Amino acid sequence: MLSKTSSQQEKQEAKREPRTFAKGLLKENPALRQMLGLCPMLAVTTAVFNGLGMGVATTFVLVCSGVVVSLLRNVIPSSVRIPAFITIIASFVTLVMMLVEAYLPALNDALGIYLPLIVVNCIVLGRAEMFASKHGPAQAALDGLGMGAGFTISLVLMSAIRELLGAGTLMGFQILPSFVEPMIIMVMPAGGFAVLGLLIAASMWLENRKSGNAQSVDPGPSQSLCAACPLDCGLGEPTYEDCAKVQLYERLDKAVTDAERERGDEQ
Repeated sequence: MLSKTSSQQEKQEAKREPRTFAKGLLKENPALRQMLGLCPMLAVTTAVFNGLGMGVATTFVLVCSGVVVSLLRNVIPSSVRIPAFITIIASFVTLVMMLVEAYLPALNDALGIYLPLIVVNCIVLGRAEMFASKHGPAQAALDGLGMGAGFTISLVLMSAIRELLGAGTLMGFQILPSFVEPMIIMVMPAGGFAVLGLLIAASMWLENRKSGNAQSVDPGPSQSLCAACPLDCGLGEPTYEDCAKVQLYERLDKAVTDAERERGDEQ
């Protein structure tokens, strides 16, 4: 019985892992859907190199801090959990700052104050509080990786649009011909807000389209599912909703029958 239960839990964890990672890409994208981390997104996305560096640094902090918070979730008292989470996050941010300053001084100068401000980034602290402190290390790592990947993709897309239209380059290489006049407004705050709005609208359109395609799928169960079903429901071609109702009624009838039998045995 215990082995059967553990195998079922392992199957559930295996099914949950892809969802844990994928939800941060679009459905729960921290920047485009949850509106978190918008300060660095608007400030450093004037060049693809800056956006990519900021995204990778944030992803590293998300994954490492999430794993450590998950490992210590049963040790940290609830009364001091927020200061403890911030201390853990600050440790990894300090490590990132030292590495960037040593090996990527140009990126360090471009990101400026926004690199140390990862400590108070709502994405990092929010995932530590809402997810990592309630799940195991593997799930916390996948959640941090998914959220970081979604944030990085958003930063890179926004940086690419602003750099291409505002300077005519991508990663420093000239893309637009010299006779095309760059749109200087795209590297200014107004351009950042405009591109952010367009990306949010595009993400919502993709999500709505994905939901519409999911609803258009035939809800009828396959023949193999009906053949393996132990219930004699009497329905010709049931839908999943019908199957759920029948199983619910069968369980309810069984619970009532067992209760009446126990009452009769006691009497």
